[in-house]
Amino acid sequence: MRRDSSAAPSNEEAARQSCARLAPWRSLDTPEFRLAWDALAQWASEPNPFHESWYLLAALRALDPQGSVAILRFDHDGELAGILPLRREPRYYRWPIPQWCNWVHGNCFLGAPLVAAGLERPFWRALFNWLDQNAGAGLFLHLAQMPLDGPLHAALQAVLAEQGRSAALVHGEERAMLASSLSAPDYFESSLSGKKRKELRRQHNRLGELGELTFERRDDDHRLARWIDDFLALEHSGWKGAAGSALASHQATARMFREALSGAAAQGRLERLTLSLDDEPIAMLANFISPPGSYSYKTAFDERYARFSPGVLLQRENLALLDRDGIDWCDSCAAADHPMIDHIWRERRLVGRLSIAIGGGLRRALFGQLVRAELGRNPTGIDRQTG
Repeated sequence: MRRDSSAAPSNEEAARQSCARLAPWRSLDTPEFRLAWDALAQWASEPNPFHESWYLLAALRALDPQGSVAILRFDHDGELAGILPLRREPRYYRWPIPQWCNWVHGNCFLGAPLVAAGLERPFWRALFNWLDQNAGAGLFLHLAQMPLDGPLHAALQAVLAEQGRSAALVHGEERAMLASSLSAPDYFESSLSGKKRKELRRQHNRLGELGELTFERRDDDHRLARWIDDFLALEHSGWKGAAGSALASHQATARMFREALSGAAAQGRLERLTLSLDDEPIAMLANFISPPGSYSYKTAFDERYARFSPGVLLQRENLALLDRDGIDWCDSCAAADHPMIDHIWRERRLVGRLSIAIGGGLRRALFGQLVRAELGRNPTGIDRQTG
């Protein structure tokens, strides 16, 4: 599956070698296609666990039973080389403006396609060519939760310039990221003040006075079903449960979580951290391991012990990711300006929402008017950086 990009074909040759087509997601939920999909994930230009087979199919089965989402598959030289879930939406946020968009649900924290390394530009060309020919009622393409650096973004910029295709960054934000050459202890010392470190040691000691305090890290499926039950109950017991936004608040999201974590463990993609008091979990965390990166997917803590900061104590243990072979960084998957993780993880990842012109001249002219209406007289454009 790995491609040698040193002898890149011409645009015309690449078009002959590459094709993109849209398929109902259920038609791709087969053992044979999942095997090719898993191979693609191993050689992807940028890791995205949320678009790997074990996560995306779990989400589709639970959240899209009506089959409104389709998967754009990109093939090169007869092999699967790209995956992107797409849906045609009748509304653009509060406006009745139809558009094509990547499918990003409330528990998907990165919208980047899976693309074989070295084929980033052919992928974008094939995607745009398909959309130009099949735009239908969609006035433009909207891509959410997109990384605004790296090879996929660089290839996108290059193809947009090559084709003279208009695009705009309509929203950008920075979220916490862990990426450092420091060891875990050194990072902890440099990240937090001496006063804060002393306070955490005090909280750890006081918590330990209430019972036996233990920590466990696992990357297998030992008692995974029980761990999932405990996590769902712990998250639901707090403010998310009261607000109706916990995974266990809805049967569909609970099902997705169970299936996704089981699939991640089977693929060797799951790491679980648990802080327990007298064998009862009081803080839990699930990471997705996708070399060379990782993703801090979900965390929960027992709010009865909030004064001891169990979630922060668990994040102190999570810094061991810095010492893990093959992992260079971890995306927090947290909202911008998160009150807890932003003070521990000091690096930042820039993500955003992009709108891109598709179709013929009239449709593209209308797209330009829409962008100007959304962003004002001076659209920020795709090269905008947030401070």
